[in-house]
Amino acid sequence: MANGDTRPTHLRCEYAATPLGVDRLQPRLGWRIPAAVRGQRQTAYQVLVSSDKKSLNRGEGTLWDSGRVNSDQSIQVTYQGSPLRSRSRYYWKVRVWDKDGKPSEFSEPTWFETGMLARADWTANWIELEYDTEPTNEQPCPVLRREFGVEGSVTKACAYVSALGMVELHLNGQRVGDHLLAPEWTDYHRRVQYQTYDVTEMVRQGANTVGAMLGYGWYAGRIGLTSEKSGPRHIYGNRPRLLVQLEIQYADGRTQIITSDDSWRGTLQGPIVDACILDGERQDARRTLPGWDMPGFDDSAWSTAKVFQAPDIELVSQYNEPIRVMLELKPIAMTEPAPGVFVFDMGQNMVGWCRLEVQGPRGACVTLRHAELLQDDGQIYTENLRQAAQRDDYILSGDGTEVLEPHFTYHGFRYVEVTGLPKPPALDDLTGRVFYSSSPAASTFECSEPMLEKLVQNTVWTQRGNMHSTPTDCPQRNERLGWMGDAQLFSQAACFNMDMARFFTKWAVDIRDAQSDEGAFSDVSPNPFLRYNTLLGAPAWADAGVIIPWRVYLNYADKEILKAQYVAAKAWVDYVHRHNDDLIWRNQRGNDYGDWLNADTMILENWPKSGGQVPKEVFATAFFAHSTDIVSKMAAILGDQEGAEQYGGLFQRIKIAFNEQFVNADDGTIYGDTQAGYALALHFDLLPPQLRGRAVEHIIRGIERYGGHLSTGIHSANRMMLELVNMGRADIAYQLLMLRTVPSWGYMIDQGATTIWERWDGYVAGRGVQNAGMNSYNHYAIGAVVEWLYRYVIGINPDINEPGYKHILIRPTLGGGLTHAKGTYESIHGPIATSWSLSEGQFELEVSIPGNTTATVYLPTRAPSTVLESGNALEKAEGVEVQCSAPGCLVLKIGAGQYRFTMSV
Repeated sequence: MANGDTRPTHLRCEYAATPLGVDRLQPRLGWRIPAAVRGQRQTAYQVLVSSDKKSLNRGEGTLWDSGRVNSDQSIQVTYQGSPLRSRSRYYWKVRVWDKDGKPSEFSEPTWFETGMLARADWTANWIELEYDTEPTNEQPCPVLRREFGVEGSVTKACAYVSALGMVELHLNGQRVGDHLLAPEWTDYHRRVQYQTYDVTEMVRQGANTVGAMLGYGWYAGRIGLTSEKSGPRHIYGNRPRLLVQLEIQYADGRTQIITSDDSWRGTLQGPIVDACILDGERQDARRTLPGWDMPGFDDSAWSTAKVFQAPDIELVSQYNEPIRVMLELKPIAMTEPAPGVFVFDMGQNMVGWCRLEVQGPRGACVTLRHAELLQDDGQIYTENLRQAAQRDDYILSGDGTEVLEPHFTYHGFRYVEVTGLPKPPALDDLTGRVFYSSSPAASTFECSEPMLEKLVQNTVWTQRGNMHSTPTDCPQRNERLGWMGDAQLFSQAACFNMDMARFFTKWAVDIRDAQSDEGAFSDVSPNPFLRYNTLLGAPAWADAGVIIPWRVYLNYADKEILKAQYVAAKAWVDYVHRHNDDLIWRNQRGNDYGDWLNADTMILENWPKSGGQVPKEVFATAFFAHSTDIVSKMAAILGDQEGAEQYGGLFQRIKIAFNEQFVNADDGTIYGDTQAGYALALHFDLLPPQLRGRAVEHIIRGIERYGGHLSTGIHSANRMMLELVNMGRADIAYQLLMLRTVPSWGYMIDQGATTIWERWDGYVAGRGVQNAGMNSYNHYAIGAVVEWLYRYVIGINPDINEPGYKHILIRPTLGGGLTHAKGTYESIHGPIATSWSLSEGQFELEVSIPGNTTATVYLPTRAPSTVLESGNALEKAEGVEVQCSAPGCLVLKIGAGQYRFTMSV
């Protein structure tokens, strides 16, 4: 008899529930097993995949019936059926056999739909409007349209859409989809993404109209760090282009295909006069085109679109979650610091844009400017934006209440200055629309210290603000680049905060696209300046090309990303090795940033002027070793034994060279004697066992030298916190975590921060702001410490030996005066939860482990005989196995299910 308690749930294809546009020939499937009883696990599975729902409902897998497969694998299961066809929907379901060998009922059926599996599937042409494309400060956004007829019963209609630039697709007077800034940023010299939309409900009998508004975006607009050499615009191309293929299927078997070609008409006389990611958008409502996306509109005065020769780049379906509006905020206050100048406080440093409702005379210009801070006089502070205007202008039509909202830009801000209004606004007239790559939230965090809860919240807000198809450094100034160093050090925190599998998988492709022919990974990805052979090969930044795919593997057990990145990762390590025969990374270090924003960069009273920056050759060689170590592990996982031995041996030789060159074998001091140097050496396993304890002693001495503070930069702060716990000094880590004086995480929060700052001393009471040339207040790097909070406060850790949380390490670590903590993590196998409390020497821990996984639990007790599980002695507790006991710790192994441990500490 089928077991309903183990019926699989949460079915996914390529990490998505019902994805459109899947362009893998062998997509991967996954599901979850309920933990209705302790220790529940899968011993076998059967997958059925059919081309029609009726066959599947009859229990037929017309394309794939896996049969019973004896395996506990419930994620990353590769499709092994008949070849899939482009633009086709496939239905599937799965059943499993439980720990006792009993079969479950089949899951509810679900589906996935393929996209364009071959370039020949595209019959559409790239089209454009011809016009002057000098990179001036103002270029109007094209509007294009085409009418077509529909005759017959429509069973399905899908639109496949891309742009060189940005696109909003319209059909019969409605916006198609909710994607923003599509098709998002890639290296347009190599590839561009397309989106798939199901528009079945939008087509109608008779006359129809498909249309598009185009923006310049990253393709032809101004993007970060522009200079006279690179030009203010047109990094990739000089004007936006459009690609549309609309396929309509009829009940009688016919297929109608509407494509972008020279039958389209277009105009530059639309309402968007100019649009720029950095500077904002300018609209003239007097130029609005009522009904332009409806049948019957008179476009006789418009131009004929020109077919643009198809660029020699790859067209790929968008893999990452699209950018969407995820939240709306209302301002908490409004002031008038000068006559006619109204400043709204959103209460939160956010990223997106504003929607403003206004009435005014025709031709009046309303301006919104965006900033992170206020000046003392209540006016907005914009100096730290550098050359990014962050300004939206609207010329009113005068037709009643007008709703003002951009289309092709985004801003980072807490404060909005509004000028040009005919009368004072109401607080409710403005709405902040928060948008970012819509990766699902993955965790919750609560504890007895409000500052730590706020720290997690601030980090989540910062991550949201810097996820717009690439992980950017900041969302407000003229930069907003995919800085690799920031992303790799924050990557585990990012995976705790959100489900980053799809986002990082897409970005790994960008990383490979930005690799030089010689093998150097870029410092930013995509790298719009690659043609100038710049921003390449910096230690810790370029190493993200190895670290990011490794992080995806660790969290999601994804071998495919390792396969895709392996050749590139080897080429990177070989590049560094080739230029540094003695294994000390002295040569070819690019911009050589070092441990960025360390204590030497701070401007504080009675603060050491030097001693924070780890010597750059120490820093670089540590990362050379780390990347080599990861590549050797990749090789072993992928079955390349020769590669595993080659790079494993190289790692050992780099360790020897590091110790001979930089480490005093007598007292364990490392050249430079910095907190960062010891932290990196410990974290990357570069020291012999007898010197690891000495390294911790030197870290503590260094902390004392800085008055109890960190002196680390962005790359070593969290890594040092992790190693303090690993080396038995969680007390010191908690001291640093709980600090409220500058520099510390608590100090930022006490100054009113709602996101993570770029600098430890971005603002200091009595001194004011730091150097405006580089002083963002929405920069996630320092927030990497939330990894530490998830690992050691709520106690949830991945296990490198069983990735994807197939095996979980539960390790709550007491300290900091905390009396309770509670959290969840939505792993790929299912939710993991912990909750603990400490009172009068009694510790209680509740743990929930998802089905088909196991966990090792580290209980912080010096009295193992007092440990009970749900009131029972451990030897009588179901599903609990004592592994070992050490001073201050009892180690248990448990299976899926819920457990409650109580003990004396």
